[in-house]
Amino acid sequence: MLGGKRISVVIPAYNEEERIAGVLERIPEFVDEVIVVDDGSSDGTYRVAKRLSEMDGRIRAVRLERNCGKGCAMKRGVEESTGEIVVFMDADGQHKPEDIARLVEPIVKGEADMVIGARKVEERGKRPLHRRLSNILTTRLIRLKLRRHVYDTQSGFRAFRREFLPEIESNRYEVETEMLLKAAKMGARIAEVPVSMIYDPNREGRFGPKDVLRFIRAYLRF
Repeated sequence: MLGGKRISVVIPAYNEEERIAGVLERIPEFVDEVIVVDDGSSDGTYRVAKRLSEMDGRIRAVRLERNCGKGCAMKRGVEESTGEIVVFMDADGQHKPEDIARLVEPIVKGEADMVIGARKVEERGKRPLHRRLSNILTTRLIRLKLRRHVYDTQSGFRAFRREFLPEIESNRYEVETEMLLKAAKMGARIAEVPVSMIYDPNREGRFGPKDVLRFIRAYLRF
């Protein structure tokens, strides 16, 4: 617990056998539970998470029988979680577990209902040009719809007060847009804190043209 609040961390994971252990081993002590949802991986992601759950009672490993997408895995993680504050982070090591304290602090203090980890610092290379351009475009569109400035609308490193945690309907990467727009409509006080992003240029991103179309649908729908 932190400030008397129970903290849950939900980690959707797909084919992250080589990286998931490094993430789980650095989860801060104040976190009460960690839900790893293996999204139908074809590698040993679930096996690694399960092994670590036997060593750390805070960790629970859940396996989906088929790959249904990041949003789908996040939804399952929310269903399994019990915390008053729910944190979402990726399994590939791009987010630093040490930054979880920064995310939850404004909520613990009663200053925010949703906190986004704004990626203002990048290490080990930079994102490809097409990813940066798509992020700029989506961010500007969301700012226009929200009529307020949000620095990093697509960051997957986020924390929610349970009462302002929207029901997840999206199955894939458009989930970030859906949750932000829904939380804003719910009247959530949205804050941002700077976090580090470790981008590995040797890894090929999974975000593709279909995800752009999904973003547009989510943008218009929610």
